[in-house]
Amino acid sequence: MGLILDSSILIAEERRGNDLRQALSNLATLFAGEEVAVSVITVLELAHGVARSNTPERRLNHQKFLDDLLLALPVHAVTIPVALRAGQMDGENRTKGIRLAIPDLLIGVTALELGYRVATSNLRHFQMIPGLTVISV
Repeated sequence: MGLILDSSILIAEERRGNDLRQALSNLATLFAGEEVAVSVITVLELAHGVARSNTPERRLNHQKFLDDLLLALPVHAVTIPVALRAGQMDGENRTKGIRLAIPDLLIGVTALELGYRVATSNLRHFQMIPGLTVISV
């Protein structure tokens, strides 16, 4: 089985002062033997954080973390099946008055399509995706 890391997990590791190697080492103890990957949406969210850095030093650190991530982990794209499934879920949810952030929905559906789980600290959003196994970190 595999695991898609939500950006909340990576951001928390970075805020603790860990570089990517340390972050992945910490996560490896929790998820030994599993393939760990990210969605391209997580890359987007981390790039957003780089752009919003409020000092040149933070920007450089965030960019290095992101660059290292891109070298270390597989990045799964939003494919047509992912887009169609996420669109269907979003439409059904909205008719029921349920609103789920599209980035989280895309990350979750990417995991579903791969047969993976999602590791996140944002349980509320991901638990609203039917059939998705969510791991709280």
